[in-house]
Amino acid sequence: MVEESHRQIILVRLTPNASRNEIGSWDYNEQNQPVLKVSVTAIPEKGKANQALIKLLSKQWKIPKSSIQIEKGGTDRNKILSVPKNTIDSPDKNQITPR
Repeated sequence: MVEESHRQIILVRLTPNASRNEIGSWDYNEQNQPVLKVSVTAIPEKGKANQALIKLLSKQWKIPKSSIQIEKGGTDRNKILSVPKNTIDSPDKNQITPR
């Protein structure tokens, strides 16, 4: 997770077509960056999984859906999102699954 001047960047690993909508644990990617694992029941067609992701995160973080932007990865499972600064706390090392 990276913080810019007024936006916070969050890396997400999305699993569409899951059995339930769920915000999972933090993990590390290949570049040793923290990644939030998220599952949604929506299928990955016509942006349905992305819409479900934004709806789930906005509800959990209590922010408007319009304030969550997919910066990169619109058609990929690995996504880069931006949200208003201080939306979520940076994960501490105890919250991240070691590789």
